[in-house]
Amino acid sequence: MGYNFDNITPIIAEDNQHMRHLIKGILQAFGCKTVKEASNGKEALQIINSSPVDILICDWNMAPINGIELVKEIRNDEISPNPFLPIIMLTGHSQHKRVIEARDAGVDEFVAKPISAKILYEHLKSVIENPRPYVRSPSYFGPDRRRKQIPFDGEDRRKTKPEFEQIPTKKHNLSKKEILSLLQNQDGENL
Repeated sequence: MGYNFDNITPIIAEDNQHMRHLIKGILQAFGCKTVKEASNGKEALQIINSSPVDILICDWNMAPINGIELVKEIRNDEISPNPFLPIIMLTGHSQHKRVIEARDAGVDEFVAKPISAKILYEHLKSVIENPRPYVRSPSYFGPDRRRKQIPFDGEDRRKTKPEFEQIPTKKHNLSKKEILSLLQNQDGENL
């Protein structure tokens, strides 16, 4: 393993105690000295709001707040202490629609259970080495969802000139007296 995780404080949000302890053991083997644990999304939010954490590893199926709701809360709540928190979603449900839903909620990485130390390490490494820029739109905030550079046939609107023309303002060399006279109405009162 190439990284030193001594100073990283992850939080694990997982309702299955056995799985939580397994993930904690893997993280400690990577060198994490402090690993915080929550048995559900509500507990995770309380911990995240009260103490700094560097990464969230969360399960999808939890109650009363599931993993998707937890991610949306972290990404979109105005009082979220860290909406840029890297998030790795774990789930036993790896159907395509689930992956898309997690991506659209703002997850950085998606891992299908069962997990291994190697898979978890690769996803942690990805979050560290390849952090994606964050995007804000009216309906989404989170890491850029585009992972592939797909060839596009057409005009790239992001690189074209805006539809309006910027007109430079004229510079005037007016004295303070001239400016004040322009700001007065015909009766000599200031506007």
